[in-house]
Amino acid sequence: MPDLKHGVLAAGMVLAASIVSSQPALAQQCAQQTFEEARYIVCTVDVGKAGLRLFWKNVDGEPYRYFSSVARAVRDEGRTLTFAVNAGMYLSDFSPIGLYVENGRELRSVNTAEPEGSLGPVPNFYKEPNGVFFLDAASAGILPTDEFLKRRPRVRFATQSGPMLAIQNKVNPIFIVGSTDRTRRSGVGVCGRGAVRFAISEDGVNFYDFARLFRDHLKCPNALFLDGGRGVGIYNPAMGRNDRSWHGGFGPVFGLVE
Repeated sequence: MPDLKHGVLAAGMVLAASIVSSQPALAQQCAQQTFEEARYIVCTVDVGKAGLRLFWKNVDGEPYRYFSSVARAVRDEGRTLTFAVNAGMYLSDFSPIGLYVENGRELRSVNTAEPEGSLGPVPNFYKEPNGVFFLDAASAGILPTDEFLKRRPRVRFATQSGPMLAIQNKVNPIFIVGSTDRTRRSGVGVCGRGAVRFAISEDGVNFYDFARLFRDHLKCPNALFLDGGRGVGIYNPAMGRNDRSWHGGFGPVFGLVE
């Protein structure tokens, strides 16, 4: 993929955050939606009214790996896991590749490394710019990683992934219209009125079309890619879904706890 043209995004990068206060509303259930003939599941959360959290390791210090393991841990708290999705790319030991903050504790630092090797496709995490999704007490934001490091906001939860899908209402210019690189994909956007929207594709889509789902259909000016291919999955008992990753499990997981 071509390098990001800094001049194209220079004006937008400074304001690329979507740090917005939530409006009173209940978390909405996940729903099937269609955009330009591709099928998606979209889950919408008002972070000011719903318990959106990140999960990685259990009380024994082992990765949860499966949505059902997270659901059991939440049930032990006397609560319910309403839905869950993967929360970014991870290594073979199911640890986050980049920044990971849980309950205000930074368990993995920001990853600003370059991809190893100079030949072959650039791994998705390292496509420019990657970014950070984060939560504070009553709001959510998505920032390109460079901008996140400049601002250093105080966060309760954060996960780093990449690439950014939409930046200040513009599709990431590295994406190719009509690309044949089509697979199932997952992502998250911070949208109007503080809504956070998670989407997974049920059909193969390219990056450009997936970014437009967030910008044009879901009205999310800022959105971040989470994972693709065999790492895409969702937990939603109301829809009869408890997906498994074909990588042997998930790394970090977003979960809505009620």
